[in-house]
Amino acid sequence: MEPDKNTSAPAGDDKPKDDQQAPADALSRTPEDLEEEQVAQKAASGDTSLEPTEKKVSPIKRFLRRINVYFLMFLLLLVIVGVISTVDYLNNQKASVAPAEPDIASQKLTEDALKQLANTDASVGSASQTLTIQGNAVIEGQTLMRGNLNVAGNFQSGGRIQGPSLTISGESNLGATQINSLQVATNAAVQGSTTLRDLSVAGSATFSGPVTASQLTVSRLVLSGNSVIEIPNHLSFTGAPVGRGATGPALGGGGSASVSGSDAAGTVNINTGNGPSAGCFVRINFSQAYTTQPRVIVSPIGPGAGLSSYYVDRNNSGFSICAASPPPGNQAFGFDYFVTG
Repeated sequence: MEPDKNTSAPAGDDKPKDDQQAPADALSRTPEDLEEEQVAQKAASGDTSLEPTEKKVSPIKRFLRRINVYFLMFLLLLVIVGVISTVDYLNNQKASVAPAEPDIASQKLTEDALKQLANTDASVGSASQTLTIQGNAVIEGQTLMRGNLNVAGNFQSGGRIQGPSLTISGESNLGATQINSLQVATNAAVQGSTTLRDLSVAGSATFSGPVTASQLTVSRLVLSGNSVIEIPNHLSFTGAPVGRGATGPALGGGGSASVSGSDAAGTVNINTGNGPSAGCFVRINFSQAYTTQPRVIVSPIGPGAGLSSYYVDRNNSGFSICAASPPPGNQAFGFDYFVTG
C-alpha cells in the first residue's frame, strides 16, 4: 500500500519555527552564535554524522571573538592620538626651559707657576691654527701683537692710543684729539670749530664759512666773483719804509720835504721857502718796485697844497709830486698818497 503523500511528510521538512525566522542583522552575532545555530539545524534534519566536537579555545581568542572589530579600530586611533599629543607636549617643555649656564671652574696660578712662566715663553698652537674665545677676556698686563690686529666689531679704548702711524680707511669720529703733525693727502672737511696753533698750507685752501684769526699773513690775497671786503675797524698798511729822492724847484729857496710811510700809503710833508717855481717838490722811491706801473692817488693837506696846481709823475720804481704853477712861498702843507698795483 502506497503511502499517502498528502498525509505524510519527511521528517526533515519539520523545521522549528524559530529557525525559519533568521535575524536580519547577521553582523551582530558572534562566531559562537553562528556555530551553535548551524549545529541545531543539522540536529533537526536528522544528520547525526556531524556532531560538534569540543575544541579548546584560548582565552585571548574568546576575548577577541566577543569584541567588535570597529571598536578595536576606534581604540587604536585613540592610542595613536594620545601618543602624538604626549610627544608634542614633551618637546614644548624642553624648548621652554632655558639651558643651564655651564659652570666653568677657575684655576688659580700658584707663585711657583708664575715664576716658571716669567722665565719661559709659552706657545699655544701654530700659525695655521685659530684660537677662539667664546666668552670675555681680561688682560691686566701688557699685550704684544707681533702680527696684524684685525677687529671685526667696534674698537673702544679707555686710555691713550700710541703708535708711529695710524691709518683709517673709513669714517672716523674723534673727540678730543692731539696731533703733533697732521698730513692730509686728499680732502679734509672740518664742520665744527677748529683751533690751530700753526697752519701751513702748501696748496689751495677753500673755506665755505667764516674764518676768524687774530693775525692772517698771506703773500697774495685773491678775491674771486662778487667778493666783498668788510673792515669794521682801521685799515693799516705796513711794510718797509719808502726812501726820499731828490727835491725840486717847487720847494723854493730854503724849502724842505720829508716822507713817512710804505710803498702802499704814506704822507709827504712840504715846507716851501722863498720864490718857489713850477716843478716837482720831491721824489718818493719804493722799497720794492712794482711789476707794472702803479696807480698813485694823492690827497692835498692844508690851504697851501690846495693853492698848488699839483700833479703826479710816476713809474714802476716810484713817483714825484709836482706843481704846474709856482706854489705859495713860505708855506707848510702836505700830501697823503695811496698806491695800488
